[in-house]
Amino acid sequence: MKKALLLLLQLGVVASIATGCAVNRATAHVEPGTRLSEIKTVHVKKFASDNADTDRLIADKLRTKGVSATTGTAPANKVDAVVTYVEKWMWDITMYMLELTVVIRDPKDDYPLATGNSYHTSLTRKSPKEMVDEVIDNIYKEQGQ
Repeated sequence: MKKALLLLLQLGVVASIATGCAVNRATAHVEPGTRLSEIKTVHVKKFASDNADTDRLIADKLRTKGVSATTGTAPANKVDAVVTYVEKWMWDITMYMLELTVVIRDPKDDYPLATGNSYHTSLTRKSPKEMVDEVIDNIYKEQGQ
């Protein structure tokens, strides 16, 4: 019985150390030939299971870049790009956004023109707004804007 308790205690220590690792990752890529400065209107397509209004946060951030942005399931008018995103959430005492990937796509063929990703584990967590800011800023920085 004592050996089993000691083993459980050791496993608990190892698990807490393994899950407490701090990971930060922020990446961006813009396809050659893409000129983000020419994208003036976008539609941010709402992610099906988005309960945090991330689509609105992305649209708001793009507006600070001088882009006219709408949100919802389908664009009402012709746009220069469609923005899609995937968010992953994790539980660690509270729910937090673990990862956010944003893709700026050509509306004609859905081809990805630019992609950004932000990944922060619990110890380095950011708010959804901070994650959006990081991703969009990194996409524009990738092109020198």
